[in-house]
Amino acid sequence: KIITFFFIAFSFCDEINSQRRTVITRAIKKVGPSVASINVEQHISSLSYDPFFGFIYPNEIYPMKSSGSGVVISQDGFVLTNYHVIKNADKITVTLSGGDEFLSEIVGFDETSDIALLKLNGENFPYAQLGNSDSLLIGEWVIALGNPFQLFSISNTPSASIGIISANHMDFGRQKSGKVFQDMIQTDAAINPGNSGGPLVNSLGKVIGINTFIYRDSELDRGSTGIGFAIPINYAKRVAKELKMTGGIDRNFYTGLIVQPLDHKVARYLDVPFVRGLVILDVSKSSPADKSGLETGDIILSFNGVKVNKPTDIDRVISEGDIRAGSIVKLKIFRNAI
Repeated sequence: KIITFFFIAFSFCDEINSQRRTVITRAIKKVGPSVASINVEQHISSLSYDPFFGFIYPNEIYPMKSSGSGVVISQDGFVLTNYHVIKNADKITVTLSGGDEFLSEIVGFDETSDIALLKLNGENFPYAQLGNSDSLLIGEWVIALGNPFQLFSISNTPSASIGIISANHMDFGRQKSGKVFQDMIQTDAAINPGNSGGPLVNSLGKVIGINTFIYRDSELDRGSTGIGFAIPINYAKRVAKELKMTGGIDRNFYTGLIVQPLDHKVARYLDVPFVRGLVILDVSKSSPADKSGLETGDIILSFNGVKVNKPTDIDRVISEGDIRAGSIVKLKIFRNAI
């Protein structure tokens, strides 16, 4: 009976231990070694000028340090992070789980998408598998991994927080900083300062987003509010691929169009029964607009499905839609046949 008792007890303990190992713990174990602490050093000038006396104070250069997160995405050491994490960096040191440090070089960055690609010197790095952010489910479990408040330096391991996908396809448009946040993933997993650039991971242990910013109701509130946002990994992958090839993103475009808003005066002159859209004043010869058959006097009502009433509306649709040279766009036009 005593032997049977201990056998049952040990079996019960084994069952409890097996239950502790959930899809969440397995996902963290799988991705954790590829999560990076990104430590940035900038050198700031103290040179200043006295407006009253014209004195120029001595110039001193002093270091300023900051940190963020990243994720290794290939065995040869490419690291994905946010651009704002490494902006104006003079020196970047990347620390991986276990404490190994590597100097990093910037392969390329894109301020508009807030994506940067780094490269570590070495080989055989642990790296994360990238998932498919086009197949997300509202309510599915996700894990935010990274370096909040520089805690990575204490344990040499990333911190993890758990939540769900709260919403998807969140569009914030162009920010004052010039960044464009479209199609963002919303999560209630705790994201704090230092988490920027780290991976948002699903229960399969695959990266489905890059944690980027949180909602704050005041500038004094620095902690998690339970409303955080991540760049979809499918978009981040496309940007990273281009950064790897060219070091930057070419966002120059040329349509060959000169337009103006359709007002009452122009509407009467053109004899059209409405006042909305953009009138084409000129189409440059051999331009994309000319090759597509657009003509002077045509009225553009929508650009890629978005109603346009000001010339800047077209610029906004192009930037927010990540439209580049060679992309195909759809225009809805009104042509008053004579």
